[in-house]
Amino acid sequence: MAIANILWVDDEIDSLQSQKIFLESKGYAVHTLTNGFDALEYIKTADVDVVLMDESMPGITGLETLTRMKAIHQHLPIVLITKNETENLMDEAIGSQISDYLIKPVNPNQVLLSLKKIIDNKRLVAEKTTTSYQQQFSEMFMALSGNPDYQEWIDLYKKLVYWELEMEKSDSPEMRSIFYEQKKEANAAFSKFVSKNYESWMNPVSSESPIMSHQLMQFKVLPHIEKDTPLFFILIDNLRLDQWKAIQPIMASSFKITEEDAFYSILPTATQYCRNAIFAGMLPAEIAKKFPQQWKNDEEEGGKNLFEEEFLKALLKKQKKEDIKMSYHKILNHQDGQQLVNNIHNLLNNQLNVIVYNFVDMLSHARTEMEVLKELASDEASYRSLTKSWFEHSPLHQALKKISDKKIKIILTTDHGSVRVKTPHKVIGDKQTTTNLRYKHGRNLNYEDKDVLAFKDPTKAGLPIPTINSSFIFAKEDGFLCYPNNYNHYVNYYKNSFQHGGISLEEMIIPLIKMETKG
Repeated sequence: MAIANILWVDDEIDSLQSQKIFLESKGYAVHTLTNGFDALEYIKTADVDVVLMDESMPGITGLETLTRMKAIHQHLPIVLITKNETENLMDEAIGSQISDYLIKPVNPNQVLLSLKKIIDNKRLVAEKTTTSYQQQFSEMFMALSGNPDYQEWIDLYKKLVYWELEMEKSDSPEMRSIFYEQKKEANAAFSKFVSKNYESWMNPVSSESPIMSHQLMQFKVLPHIEKDTPLFFILIDNLRLDQWKAIQPIMASSFKITEEDAFYSILPTATQYCRNAIFAGMLPAEIAKKFPQQWKNDEEEGGKNLFEEEFLKALLKKQKKEDIKMSYHKILNHQDGQQLVNNIHNLLNNQLNVIVYNFVDMLSHARTEMEVLKELASDEASYRSLTKSWFEHSPLHQALKKISDKKIKIILTTDHGSVRVKTPHKVIGDKQTTTNLRYKHGRNLNYEDKDVLAFKDPTKAGLPIPTINSSFIFAKEDGFLCYPNNYNHYVNYYKNSFQHGGISLEEMIIPLIKMETKG
């Protein structure tokens, strides 16, 4: 069986018989034709993997043939072969989506290399990916066994995300299975690491603790405010590190990425806790104490993130930066986004512009509730793809492109990530117990100690005490917390959905990206 079926179209095909024989000796099946009209008829019925086509042919040129071929088979790879090296012709050929461009006279190895790039590229990349991961597997295993500190965990998670994206190129189910098993082991070890150290992290920042949500503005954002260069602080809700990697090439086309950092989300990894902590520069317990009217616990009525701008202004005053000119925009729907696009140039007059974009959070919650989104985001790869597609066509991207030629700086981040839950854990509580799947607080909670990190005194985790004797519990790894009532129904309903609030690499180690205008 031939490696691939090649159609070679050239009005001087008789002079290329030696090249045809050479390709056939390498395992390719080569069919030859002398004009574009016959080639167009041939591809309608024949199985063709690649077309090699001369540009200068009588009757209909190679470029004309190419255009008509694309109308018949849009994704058919076509290699244009020509004596003409003019820039206009090359631009037109590339604009017509050729797969390669060869200048006559071509030698057999040139043609063979072109075919290998087109036909074998996916296989060669997959083989290289598998081999490279095998080489790094033991290195990452040793890192996991070496009691990593908080920075080493960031580095290790970045490597895992890199290999997860690389594994999409691999056609080896065995290697993918090995990778996901290693990622699972990493999350188990990370949960132990967080459980052991989290309480000590709640003390003032030291070399032994990571930058966390409540320290982000003070240490990673406010120092970058300059008088003459507007700083855009963009928070895309619920954006994981792998999702940032999915949109990174889109951002890189407009801006220079100067640093890819990360920080740790506080617990619970949920919007009302993390995002309020970011803008207030305080842990939730302190926010509840200083702003008792604005802070809402889970079970209380009213919006939980309505006062972020007020918290931020108080933080700026505390940091003696209340005189800076700033704006705050929260984008909750497409209409808000369009207003941002229309208004973006006016923001260049400010030193600090905060943009909170809620779309990814809405997407992840809707993915649980809506059958269509369950299909669209059925696993990590499709979740990344959906995020990329959204961002590429979003008002946020449009707005940023409009000012990409201005002298600005951007810090892009999120408040927490999410994890695909697979393992149900039974929890028993009274009527006041919260309904969250990745964390719960309430009185008289009954649970398996191994399944959760528990704080009987919430203040030790920097959290308010919602009611007397309330404790907090956080699910680890890919666990989710269900009540015994209708247990099987809820287990089946929420299994494999993306949730947040607990302890996992995906939820807690989150991207912090610095960008600036190119040039």
